[in-house]
Amino acid sequence: MTTDGDLKKRRAAQAALELVKDATTIGVGTGSTVNFFIEALAAHPGRVRRAVSSSAASSVRLRAAGVVVLDLNELSDLDLYVDGADEASAARHLIKGGGGALTREKIIAAAARRFICIVDDSKLVHTLGKFPLPIEVIPMARTLVARQLMAGGGRPVWREGFVTDNGNHILDVHGLSIADPVALERDLNQITGVVTVGLFAVRPADVLLVGTAQAVLTR
Repeated sequence: MTTDGDLKKRRAAQAALELVKDATTIGVGTGSTVNFFIEALAAHPGRVRRAVSSSAASSVRLRAAGVVVLDLNELSDLDLYVDGADEASAARHLIKGGGGALTREKIIAAAARRFICIVDDSKLVHTLGKFPLPIEVIPMARTLVARQLMAGGGRPVWREGFVTDNGNHILDVHGLSIADPVALERDLNQITGVVTVGLFAVRPADVLLVGTAQAVLTR
């Protein structure tokens, strides 16, 4: 059954497709809204022939849509990256990583000249942090990192039973109200054992497409 949320996500995904040049190579992220974007790619054969994917799950979907999936190391540049978010602010700062692909998502975002984020309007927030902040950690450092996060006022919860595509663990940090996302991202990245923080603020989205019940808003 198609929900109102699905319709909003599909609108945002379709709007992103309209920004993709024919026969280009793009980066593609992970998540439910991105799945609608990949569906839109499948309905327009040849629009995108090659892509870099942030997860094994998205790679499977892209190949099924007729898109060749490349390793980022095979490319000298990447024009565009399309991905979703778990939370987004008006400044286009994001929390990502609910699906556990945050490290590869951050790498592709850093490589791309333009980062388009697609969300439905339920993901827009004034202050980031209601959605628990995912942090990918080296497994042997999990409790070490957790202690330092608790000392900083967060409540880290190990995402038990989940292993990232990189073989690492995820700590989801609850109880945050992130007034300065750029500073927090930089500080958390300095904790030994942290691989990636699910804050995308140092390198925010360049365009935020927000699906609503009536239209798509661009920020």
